[in-house]
Amino acid sequence: MAESLQAHRVFGRLSDAGRQKLLDQLTVQDVVAGQEVAHGDGLRGALHWAVSGSVSLLDEQDQALIALAPGEFFGLSLGHELGATHARALTDGHIARLDAADLDALRQDSPALTYLLPASRANQRSGRRVHGDADPALNLMTTPVRSLIRRAPITVAPHTSIRDAAQLMSAQRVSSVLIVEQDHLFGLITDRDLRNRVIAAGLDTSRPVADIATLAPMSIDVGNPAFDALLLMARHNIHHVPVLDGPRIAGMITATDLTEQHSTSAVYLAGDIYKQSAVEGLQAASRKVQHLQKSLAAAEASAYSTGHIVTAITDAITTRLLQLGEARLGPPPVDYVWVAAGSQARNEQTAKSDQDNCMVLDDRYDPALHGEYFKALATLVCDGLNACGYVYCPGEMMAMTDQWRLPRQQWADHFERWTSTPDPKALMLTCVFFDLRAIHGQSALLDTLRHDVLRRTQGNSLFLAHMVGNALQHQPPLGLFKGIATIRSGEHKGTVDLKHTGVVPIVDLARVYALAGGNAAVNTHDRLLDAASGGAISEQSARDLRDALEFLAFMRIQHQARQIAADEAPDNFLRLDELSNFERTQLKDAFTVVQSLQSVLGHRYRM
Repeated sequence: MAESLQAHRVFGRLSDAGRQKLLDQLTVQDVVAGQEVAHGDGLRGALHWAVSGSVSLLDEQDQALIALAPGEFFGLSLGHELGATHARALTDGHIARLDAADLDALRQDSPALTYLLPASRANQRSGRRVHGDADPALNLMTTPVRSLIRRAPITVAPHTSIRDAAQLMSAQRVSSVLIVEQDHLFGLITDRDLRNRVIAAGLDTSRPVADIATLAPMSIDVGNPAFDALLLMARHNIHHVPVLDGPRIAGMITATDLTEQHSTSAVYLAGDIYKQSAVEGLQAASRKVQHLQKSLAAAEASAYSTGHIVTAITDAITTRLLQLGEARLGPPPVDYVWVAAGSQARNEQTAKSDQDNCMVLDDRYDPALHGEYFKALATLVCDGLNACGYVYCPGEMMAMTDQWRLPRQQWADHFERWTSTPDPKALMLTCVFFDLRAIHGQSALLDTLRHDVLRRTQGNSLFLAHMVGNALQHQPPLGLFKGIATIRSGEHKGTVDLKHTGVVPIVDLARVYALAGGNAAVNTHDRLLDAASGGAISEQSARDLRDALEFLAFMRIQHQARQIAADEAPDNFLRLDELSNFERTQLKDAFTVVQSLQSVLGHRYRM
């Protein structure tokens, strides 16, 4: 059982002592297939965990609502919204039970796990500020996509007439149907397609439904957290996502399945962004980002989740600006991809962010023929981002700068030079431009470039030694006797810079691990997971760094939320008197973890 706790995606984040305490509190039951696991108040009054074996949640008519895989939680509010009244084992296995009071204590003892664990019903009734109270979308991290499926998929064949498909949608009271051929997903149509592509266009309704369908639509797996579906919808301005169980079609989920709180939901905010036809409208939408971050902070959402949600809005604004630019300038003369760098690329943005971006152009690009178009497009987008609050990069590392708007081969030449001759400027540029993510356009242009770069850096000990030396320039603010050292003078005297002396050192460490191991992950948390699985650092060290990153980033988000609430401009400078004694101790522990692993890496790549 101890091994199962350590391997679990949530409980594995606890310290050894925390897992031992939890182990003492858990009640573990051996079950056989067909055995009732919990019912009534027994189901709703505790958190249950399918350690092994599958479990079915059923309603009061004994109808199966959802099948849960090993490792999933149920009980409390999980499944209650579906009308679940009891749970039954589908296979032999082990079920662990944690009383609500012990769950509340665990949440209080381990704030970093708050977002990953459901609240007890007592917490929900008391009105205490717990994860999910401010925005139901925040519950989606622990909710599997399969639990959002309300019914069996409604499907038609590609040759079905538009009229017959519309009549089926009306009869079934659904806003979309899936198009299936030989048991494989072919496409989908929505009520919006019927309005815009049929009625508004005066199309003959006897034509096949395939003529108006979205073909090869984006989909999601039943086992993914529903949070992934939220991000998929927000980034791509879609409100219907087919759900697959392997190759099999399991159902459909919609934006309304994810959240009813439209005002603070990333899905609906992104949808509003894609409706705008001018920069002024995007400015108004972007002002809601601070409210979104404040809502996420009030709900004590994890920094990992907040970063992904806030960044999804930046992605949407960027994409819409590019769409407006192409509408004004005409279609691009050659393929390109707009690429985010820095915190946007890593999905780690907060309400206080500037812009770092570039463009990778197809190698058919001819400056004489195409230069004016792409300069105009890049300038329009960067100016628009600045107007929306994403201020110009002080170092001009933006696509509107000619040297960062290049054909793919020239980018490859740059990276080859930077990695073979790692002078200070090359190291600085590598730090910026190794953290890249495609936002809009032909992503293959970036994918092949990144693959080439990773091939050059993996095992390149000279380059990595210089990268480590560069990374060690950002040191945690610990004094001679391991106390926290605040800034001594200037505008921010008496504060700690949570970004440059807290978050950035961990980002730098994770980047070195990724370059050394040839790992393609961009997000810092994900890079640390890859580093542990690849043996670059121990599982314990990776867990310590992830926890330190989560705590420091969480403190930064909470600090900025307090400033937003006070109508102050958010920054990264925290006064220690904002923290409790307990939080100060955690802050010092986080800095100590970072300093220790910096020392290890420094010795490994000593020049």
